[in-house]
Formats: sequence, C-alpha cells, structure tokens
Amino acid sequence: MMDENRRGDIAKDAIKIFAGSSNPALSRDICAYLGVPVAAVETRRFSDGEINVDIQENVRGGDVFVIQSTSTPGNDHVMELLLMLDALKRASAGRITAVVPYYGYARQDRKVAPRTPISAKLVADLIETAGASRVLTMDLHAGQIQGFFNIPVDNLYATPVLLRHLRDRIGREACTVISPDAGGVERARAFAKRLDGALAVIDKRRSGPNEVAEMHIIGEVRSRLAILVDDMVDTAGTLCNAATAAREAGAHEVIAACTHAVLSGPAIERLERSHIKELIVTDTIALGEKARACPKVKVLSVAQLIGEAIRRTHNEESISSLFI
Repeated sequence: MMDENRRGDIAKDAIKIFAGSSNPALSRDICAYLGVPVAAVETRRFSDGEINVDIQENVRGGDVFVIQSTSTPGNDHVMELLLMLDALKRASAGRITAVVPYYGYARQDRKVAPRTPISAKLVADLIETAGASRVLTMDLHAGQIQGFFNIPVDNLYATPVLLRHLRDRIGREACTVISPDAGGVERARAFAKRLDGALAVIDKRRSGPNEVAEMHIIGEVRSRLAILVDDMVDTAGTLCNAATAAREAGAHEVIAACTHAVLSGPAIERLERSHIKELIVTDTIALGEKARACPKVKVLSVAQLIGEAIRRTHNEESISSLFI
C-alpha cells in the first residue's frame, strides 16, 4: 500500500505539522512515520472559555499541515482548528493543509426539513475562509461534501487498513458484507468484492432521530459470518439492531467495521449487550475511557496512511494511487 523505501525523504525543516487537541496520539504517530517533530503551538483558554492559539515557530513561506478531528466536543475542536488556520495564514505560511481525519457535521449535508441548515457546507466555508489551502480528510459521510469546498479536497479511505485486519480475522470463511442502509451499499460492495463475500443490505425504518423501528435484511446470511460495514458508529443503535437482524436471519457470527468511532451516549452499553462479537474501528477519533475498556472494540491505526498522504501532498505526488 505504501512505499516504505520513500519514508523519511522529507527534511525536518521542509514541512511543519501542527497538532490540535482532539487526537494528540494520532498526530504523534503521523509525525513519527514522517520522521518530523510535532511543531510547537500553545492553545489556552481565557476564563470566559474563549480559545487562544499561539504559533511558536516560524512558518513564513512554509508547507504547513494542521491535524485536527472535529470530534467531541465538536464545536470546541472546530473553533480551535479555525483559529490555528487563521494564525498560520496571518503568519504568511505558503500552503496550509487542514488534515481532518474525522469531519464533524458531515451528516448534515442537505436540507431534510424546511428551515434547517446545511451544516457540512457551513463548516466547509469556515475552514476555507480561515485560511486552508487544501483539505485532507478520511471517509467522508457523503462524498459530495468535497464539492462544498472551492479548494482541493483529498478524501482518503480506511478500506486498506480495515481489509487487512478482516482478511486475517476471517481467513477463508464464507462471509456476507452487510450495509446498514442503502447509502452505504457502494462501500459494502467494495468490501465484499475484496473479501470474496456476498452482499446484503438492510432496509431500516426510522421512528425518529437515532431511533430505528424495524429492520429487514435483503440478501443471504444464513450460516455465514456477517460483517457490518459503515463509515461511522455513533450511538450504535443501527449496528446493534442490524446485528440482531443478522442473527435472526441465520448468521452464525456478527462483526462490524467502521472508520469513525464516535461512540456517544449509550453506545458502549448497547455494544456490550449486542450480538456483535467484535467492533473494528480506526483511531481517527480518540476513544473515551469506556470505549477503551470495552473488550469488543478493536482499534486500528491510520497514522501511516495519513502520514503517507501528507508526504505525497508535500512532494506533489499522486494520492489516489494509494487505493488502486
């Protein structure tokens, strides 16, 4: 997937990588892969809660990357990202890339009712206005969000990382990859093709936000390993109900693979009571204490994947070839 021989070909002073507070461990791992230090920035709060950012290194004319997932608390992390971008722009950085492993507000990508905002577009406008020259993100909830920006957007895929683990996990066992909804069929089909598995889709009817009334599986899962695939897991209601539906349809075991582990509210309690044997996620979002303690949660790192994308961006090389 990545050319190991090209690692370390970035001079330490050629780029600056700044880390927001949302996921410092991922930022450190990315910098370790690239062989560059985390650039110095001080973020503090005034007594009234206002965020203040102080860039403590010279960035004039430089190639600068800011790593910040807009995860919980999303509003604080979005604001911190915007202030860092603005500070770098005013410090005359040559190119500023916002590296947003998890793009918050992505589920609000269209008007679903009268008098509601398109929040994903608003966040895109804010990032662009704050000073970003380009955006590097991972597994956007909806691909069309790239069109909300007037600057280049590279949407990476965690598929290679997840597939590597799944191949080792299932071996030659017969499996069916299940999409929890119609919107995720393309993603599930890609997994099924690479795992030589069947494809199934769940028809779900919602009774309200984050509430699913009933589910029906379209596809064959009987006596097979069921693999639920989605871009994110939030309250885990959909995944847990889908796992129940898969077991009732005859699947002998259910595992799930999601890129972004939001895991809010009752997610961990639901997961622990569910038929899901293992939940495979990546480290685009720093897990909370309860999620880290849950034995069903398996975390895979995307640091090398993001790090390689940063290296290729800096060297003006192809990023799409990472996934071909």
